[in-house]
Amino acid sequence: MAEITAKYETVMVLSMKLGEEGIQSTIAKFKDLVEKHATLQEVDEWGKRKLAYLINKEAEGYYVLINFESNAEFPAELDRIYKITDGVLRSMIIKKED
Repeated sequence: MAEITAKYETVMVLSMKLGEEGIQSTIAKFKDLVEKHATLQEVDEWGKRKLAYLINKEAEGYYVLINFESNAEFPAELDRIYKITDGVLRSMIIKKED
């Protein structure tokens, strides 16, 4: 029987302190992680944006949106990895309605 999957979107805000190379390698790391455990649909880099409020004394962050389809367990693992990754200021994972 096929595994039940759902569509998700995740937004991560990366620290500008990572620098251009650090930001790109962090995006690549999460893209690879999603591809390994889910079906990657789209990566949309929104780029540098002003934050609504300071996070870790930073006023700007680099925003990235990733759309993917996966089983119900993967988003929790993705969230756990966001929390332990240096340079990820904020992240959010949302299950999309069909």
